[in-house]
Amino acid sequence: SDGGKLLVVPMVGSHWLSMKEAVEKLSERGHEVVVLAPEVSWQMEMSQAYKVVTHPVSQTLEELDNAF
Repeated sequence: SDGGKLLVVPMVGSHWLSMKEAVEKLSERGHEVVVLAPEVSWQMEMSQAYKVVTHPVSQTLEELDNAF
């Protein structure tokens, strides 16, 4: 199939761990993928398979840790 443009907005935590492999495979198949992620996150990392765009959030990493 022809590659398309995808916007991925994962939830913090395990949702991204499940989605990351699928997002990388879609990129390999020619899709242009942008991942919208919060500035404060545990597992969001840069990759050549997709572009990461961050958005500001009001909590710190310490507050996120304490919430869990």
